[in-house]
Amino acid sequence: MTKIKTVKRGGGHGEIVYIGDTKTEEITLQLMSYNEKRLDEKEVSYAEEKFPFNKKSKVTWLNVIGIHNTELIEKIGKQAGIHHLVLEDVANTTQRPKIEEYDNYMFIVLKMLFYDENSNEMHFEQVSLIVGKNYVISFQEKEGDVFDIVRERIRQGKGKIRKMKSDYLAYCLIDAIVDNYFPILDKISDNVEEIEKELVKEPAPKTLHDVHSLKRELILLHKSVWPLRDVISMALRNESSIIQKNTKIYFGNVYDHTIQVIENIETFRDLIAGIHETYLSLVSNRLNEIMKVLTMISTIFIPLTFITGVYGMNFIHMPEIGLRWTYPAVWIVMIAAGISMMIFFKKKKWL
Repeated sequence: MTKIKTVKRGGGHGEIVYIGDTKTEEITLQLMSYNEKRLDEKEVSYAEEKFPFNKKSKVTWLNVIGIHNTELIEKIGKQAGIHHLVLEDVANTTQRPKIEEYDNYMFIVLKMLFYDENSNEMHFEQVSLIVGKNYVISFQEKEGDVFDIVRERIRQGKGKIRKMKSDYLAYCLIDAIVDNYFPILDKISDNVEEIEKELVKEPAPKTLHDVHSLKRELILLHKSVWPLRDVISMALRNESSIIQKNTKIYFGNVYDHTIQVIENIETFRDLIAGIHETYLSLVSNRLNEIMKVLTMISTIFIPLTFITGVYGMNFIHMPEIGLRWTYPAVWIVMIAAGISMMIFFKKKKWL
């Protein structure tokens, strides 16, 4: 089951406060600075170094792993000239996907998804992107991401990434996050199929628990992906100096993928709703069958109870009591009554 984080506000006005799961790991800074001919890559553990954010001849990508050290985030923000409110949003992991445009940069918030095979659970992680004219700063909560394919393309100089500006790098990072949604949707599809098999075979309380868990995950997934459509749409419509016209066609491709993800989520939600209704219907039918059998048994025993009740009366003058064949005769009458009622129920198609 996916956990929902509790928002906890603190600090005064203008103070950057980390809001998220408690972490003690060291923040890692991964720096890649490149152009078509050259790549400089290194990893640093502090923010005192002067990052080449304003070099027109190169594109700089600074990936910050860990956002719980707010002092370090503030130092990086000062170097790049990032507004204090943006840095506050970076440290708040409960943000919805959004895009904000400033004079010299754009601020984008996304949700990166992971699927844990061992626990069979989906996990969310916030990724914030600050996209300037010649740089991209990405902030993620912990180590491990979906950006390896982007790093390899930069290292090997594959495709257009080394020839393009920072807006194309931002597109590649967003595209990597969106593309990772599809394997997760495949896992959800497998889970839906398993639940359907359980439903056909033998529905149990565990089936209903699985349905509710999957339904809850789909709701959280929908909340994370649905605003992303508006984020990409705004990036396409904006007449910003950050995103160039020749890059917008690539953002259009990401927009199509986002719509496809949303449509798949809606389909799964409809399927889960149908499975839930089917489960309740099956349980109701099963209960009706049980009540039907119990009613039949009760009905059969009503005349037998009457007969035994009559002969259970302790009167002195009861002629049948003195007869030799009274006991077996009573049994014959009771058995005949039961069989007669069963035949009657069969004819009425109640059984």
